[in-house]
Amino acid sequence: MRNKLKILDLFSGIGGFSLGLERTGGFETVAFCEIEDYPRRVLAKHWPDVPCYEDVKELTHERLAADGLGGIDIIVGGYPCQPFSTAGQRRGAEDDRHLWPEVKRLMATVRPAWGVFENVAGHVSMGLDEVLSDLEGEGYSAWPTIIPACAVDAPHRRDRVWIVAHCSELQRDGCGEHSEQGPRQVPEFRDNGSAEFMADAFNGRREEQREWERAAFIGIKWRGRWLPEPNVGRVAHGVPSRVDRLKCLGNAVVPQIPEMIGYAILEAEAADRRNYEV
Repeated sequence: MRNKLKILDLFSGIGGFSLGLERTGGFETVAFCEIEDYPRRVLAKHWPDVPCYEDVKELTHERLAADGLGGIDIIVGGYPCQPFSTAGQRRGAEDDRHLWPEVKRLMATVRPAWGVFENVAGHVSMGLDEVLSDLEGEGYSAWPTIIPACAVDAPHRRDRVWIVAHCSELQRDGCGEHSEQGPRQVPEFRDNGSAEFMADAFNGRREEQREWERAAFIGIKWRGRWLPEPNVGRVAHGVPSRVDRLKCLGNAVVPQIPEMIGYAILEAEAADRRNYEV
């Protein structure tokens, strides 16, 4: 088994991206970046050995390399949605929470082979063209698609735009330097039914849906499967960190979606490796 793909997780929240990707067995989170205190505490609890940078504006390729974190394979993150959300004023680039340029800067300097990003569906009509153009300008092919939470059987729709970016020519030497010669070191990957998993996730298992939803609402693990949404119960005044917890859940991605995308990335990596070997 070769090394796992190394994740730099931006705007990490409580780690939904990393949780989903790591469940595939082919990814390893090497650094988070999250500015809010409570999510940072959650990340420290579940990933105690993974460093968490605080401000994406201060995070640089040089700092990562100095901390021994060269050779990042994939950057992920749900950059702030307020500039594009139909629930807000939609000020776009004029909004001081418009942080896509920081993601672009890190993609351009860290030069991972992959990027996976998430935002609200309103991003499609505001700002998405800029994002795709920026990625293309840095040598990445990018594919946006709308995947709702209900695609992985969550009991609500919650449309989100997901962007997968890839540059197949990149290779790292383990020290953060990049070249365009030869195959990258990628994980061995055996097809474990991920194609069927993805088809089921998108199409749903309708005959099981009602039973699964009942299980989700009462907060149990149903038939050994990972439920797409926890039971948050009622909001009680005075419960420690209750509001923080609900806010974190509301801002988090549904982990099954990056898990599904992760399987597809691993299959693409395995195909690239086979092509080089031929």
